[in-house]
Amino acid sequence: MAQKSSAESGKVRRVIVVGGGLAGLTTVMKLCEAGIPVDLFSLVPVKRSHSVCAQGGINASVNTKGEGDSPEVHLEETIYGGDFLANQPPVKGMTYAAPGIVYMLDRMGVPFNRTPEGLLDFRRFGGTLYHRTAFAGATTGQQLLYALDEQVRRYETVDVEDARGVAIRGEKMVRKWELWDFLSLVLDDAGIARGIVAQDMKSMAIESFPGEAVCLATGGPGIIFGRSTNSVINTGTAASAVYQQGACYANGEFIQVHPTAIPGADKLRLISESVRGEGGRVWVPKDAKEKRRGKDIPESQRDYFLEEKYPGYGNLVPRDIASRELFLKCFHENKGVYNNKSAQNELEVYLDVSHLPKEILRKKLAGVLEIYEKFVGEDPYTNPMRIFPAVHYSMGGLWVDFEKSSDGKLVAGSPRNQATNIGGLYAAGEVDYAYHGANRLGANSLLSCIYAGIVAGPAIATYVKSLGKSGRDVKSSIFERAAARERERYEAILAMDGKENAYRLHGELAEVMLRDCTIERHNDVLDKVIAKIDEIEERSHDIGVTDTSGRANQGAQFVRHLANMIVLARVIAQGARNRDESRGAHFKPEFKQRDDKSFLRTTLALHAEGEGGKSAVSFVRALDYPLLGKTVHVTDDVDISLVKPRARKYETAGAASGGGKGEEGPRSQRASVRSTPAS
Repeated sequence: MAQKSSAESGKVRRVIVVGGGLAGLTTVMKLCEAGIPVDLFSLVPVKRSHSVCAQGGINASVNTKGEGDSPEVHLEETIYGGDFLANQPPVKGMTYAAPGIVYMLDRMGVPFNRTPEGLLDFRRFGGTLYHRTAFAGATTGQQLLYALDEQVRRYETVDVEDARGVAIRGEKMVRKWELWDFLSLVLDDAGIARGIVAQDMKSMAIESFPGEAVCLATGGPGIIFGRSTNSVINTGTAASAVYQQGACYANGEFIQVHPTAIPGADKLRLISESVRGEGGRVWVPKDAKEKRRGKDIPESQRDYFLEEKYPGYGNLVPRDIASRELFLKCFHENKGVYNNKSAQNELEVYLDVSHLPKEILRKKLAGVLEIYEKFVGEDPYTNPMRIFPAVHYSMGGLWVDFEKSSDGKLVAGSPRNQATNIGGLYAAGEVDYAYHGANRLGANSLLSCIYAGIVAGPAIATYVKSLGKSGRDVKSSIFERAAARERERYEAILAMDGKENAYRLHGELAEVMLRDCTIERHNDVLDKVIAKIDEIEERSHDIGVTDTSGRANQGAQFVRHLANMIVLARVIAQGARNRDESRGAHFKPEFKQRDDKSFLRTTLALHAEGEGGKSAVSFVRALDYPLLGKTVHVTDDVDISLVKPRARKYETAGAASGGGKGEEGPRSQRASVRSTPAS
C-alpha cells in the first residue's frame, strides 16, 4: 500500500491537494509556507492543467489610468454582475486582495504587458466601465500557471523538517503525482476525510493515500455539455465522486455560456473577451438574406446590435447578456452568417477587429488571433471572425463555507474557509461555487482561483494543526477497504460487455444538455432532459468496454467518468427545472423576472438513491457539518450585507445621454463614471 511505503519514517503528516491548476498550485504554495508537506495529484502533467488555456487576463482594481476604480467598486460590480447570488464577504475578500495578488504575480516574473511608462497595463472586460484586467498578451493563464508551477517546484527540492528543525531524509515538502486519476475519498468511521484513492493512468494501479486533509482543485464539468471551450479532462468526475460520498453541490444550474468561440466539429475554441476589450465589434448583416463575405459588407449594412442596445457597455456587456443577444439574432431572427456550402444562415455572428491597427493586435492579441487563423484558415486581421456562444464555465460547484470578519471580509486562517460539508475536505477554484453567483464577470476566474488557494491554504493549515487524530492514526483497514472497493469497481468496468458504446452515450448526453440546458431553458423541455438523463443512466449499465488492456487504459477510465458526468448532469438539469425565475446565466423566457422573494438563496443539492438504484437529487435548505469536533449549522441564505440587491440593467450605463439610472446599476453607473476608450 502506498501509505506504508511513504510512511517509513513515521514522522511526516501530509495534506493532499488534487488538481495542478492555479487554485491547486496556490493552495500547495500557501501550505508549504505554513510548513505543511503536500502530496499534489494531477490527472495530467501540472503544466497541462486547464488553467493554461485562459487567455484574457486577471482582474485587480489598481486604477493606474485614474478612472476612479477601487476594490469596493470591483466588489459591487462582481455582485451586481452575478445577480446578487454570491455570498458577499468572500467576494469582498477577493476584490480587496486582488491588487496584491497581481503585484505578487508580477514579482514572480509573470510577463504582464506594460504601458510606455513601465506600469502594468490594464484592459477592459465585460460588466465594467474600467480598465481593470492585467494581462500577458493573450496567454495570461499560461504565464500565471508557469509562474506558480515554479514556486511549487522549489518546494519539491526542500526537505521536510521535524519540530526541532532537523531535516527528515528522503522527505520533500512537495511530492508530485502526475497522471493519477482521483477516484474517491477515504472516509473514517465518523465520515471524516482521511485520504484519497487514486489510479495511476500509466500502470492502472489503484492505491490509497493518507492525508491530514484533502483539497479538491479539479476544475469544472464542461465536458458534460460535449463541445465546449473546456479541455477534455474537465468532466467534473472528482466533484461528482465526492458529491456521491455526501458532499453538497451548490448552484449547479448556473452554467456560463461564453458569447465568442469558434464553432467546430470537435470542440469550441475560445476567442477571448479581451478581443472585445481591445475594441473588437460584434455584428450581423442587417439583411437576413445577405450572402456576401463579411469584409465585403459595407458599414451601413451592418447591425452592431450590442452597441445599439447597450450603448454604455457596448460589446462588453456581461457574458450572460451577450450570449442571449447572439442567440436571439441567430436562432430567433435567423440573421446568422450565410454559408455557401449549406446554403443557409448558420448559428454564427461576426467578431471584427479588422478596423484596429495591426501592430496593436499583434502586441496584445496575437495568441488568440493565431488560434483563429490556425483552425479556421482565415486571416482575422483582415476578415471578420465568425463566432458563436459556447459552454465555458460553471458558477456552481462544491458548496464551501466561510467565516465573516468584522470588516465584512473573511477571518484569515479560519478552518471554515473553503471547507465543504465533509470534515477534512476542502475545495478551491472552479470546482467550488463561492465567488461568482449567477454569472461570472470576465477575468474574475483567474483571480478567484488564486484567491481561493490563498484562503484555502491557511484554512487547511489551521485545521491540520488543530486535529486531535492524524490520518496516520487511522486503522490501516480503512484505507485497504477503500482501495479494495475502487479496485472492485474498476474490475467491474473491465468486465462490461454490453451493446452500448460509452462515447456514443456521452454524445447523446452532451447533445441534450447543450441544446436544451444552456442559454434558454423551458420547463417542459427540461422535463424531457431529465427523462433523457434517466434513459442514458439506465443504458450506461449495458456498456461494452472497448479497451481491456492493463496499461494506459483510457477507454475504461472514460466509462467511469461518464457515470460521474451523468450524476452531475442530473444536478444541473433538476436545479434548472426547480428555479422558476431568470437570474444571470439561468434564463427562462416564461419567468423573465428575477424573483428574490422565492429564489434569492443558494441551491443546495445532496446525492440520493432513487428508484431502481438510479441516482437522485435531494435539495435541502440547511446543512450541518463536522469541523474539529464541533457541528457547524449553515443555511441556503445568501449574505447580502454589503451590497443591496436591486434591478440589474446594463442598457444605459455610461451612455452619452447621461450614464447611470438611479439605483439600477452598480456604483460606477450611478456616479456616471466615464471610462476612457480601450487602447
